[in-house]
Amino acid sequence: MNVVVLLKQVPDTESLIEISADASDIKTDNLKWIVNPYDELAVEEGIRIREKMGSAKVTVLSVGPERTTAAIRTALAMGADEAVLISDPALEKPDPLTTARVLAAALKAVPFDLIIAGQRAVDDDSYSVPAAVAEYLGIPMIGMVLRQEITGGSIQCEQSLQEGTAVVEADLPVLLTTQRGLNQPRYASLPNIMKAKKKPLETKSLAAIGLDVAQFGPDSLKARIRSLAFPPQRKVCKMISGEAVEEKAARLVQTLHEEAGVL
Repeated sequence: MNVVVLLKQVPDTESLIEISADASDIKTDNLKWIVNPYDELAVEEGIRIREKMGSAKVTVLSVGPERTTAAIRTALAMGADEAVLISDPALEKPDPLTTARVLAAALKAVPFDLIIAGQRAVDDDSYSVPAAVAEYLGIPMIGMVLRQEITGGSIQCEQSLQEGTAVVEADLPVLLTTQRGLNQPRYASLPNIMKAKKKPLETKSLAAIGLDVAQFGPDSLKARIRSLAFPPQRKVCKMISGEAVEEKAARLVQTLHEEAGVL
């Protein structure tokens, strides 16, 4: 059993996000970068599958700049076996479809029976990379998985729906995406962090995976960020005071009428 985990490095959700001067991107100089939280679930699930089967191999695959190796090493320290990073100057700011195309091309050289990906990345919330990868590869995708069980050459998954759950089954190979509740990702121990430094991590260019660099770059993007802006600040909440309920109610009605203009 060969399990491939798709991983993205994203800004820490607790970081202070600032917009660049030209409003085309966020400032990245002082950001802390982490493994996308939904991808952590994917890494953990891949490791659990290997532990259950005993003979599976877990490979991490990512697209990103050189700094992405830090997130990949975290996945290796959790217990993944090896990793491949696709990094190329032409991929400075790829859109979701470009990322999916590159991942699918890289997967042609990586044996897989199961691909696990986070349902979305918490930086752009596009939700589209896993589905596009499955489409490029011509394999089924099962999204928002809460539970999975592999039997022979098939997988059965319980997936989260808007108003409940569904149990679906498909023949391998399959791509599945994670949902919170699937598992609880483990922390990497210090010995495993040290071991991760010696695990195979190969960096490849676009040319190395058979793609023409000339077909990539800003002009090839299907989606572009025109500008970024913070949402408008909400007005501060106003507390209504008073000694009795009747007094508070009267002041509330007066405030809604005179200040909010809703009555």
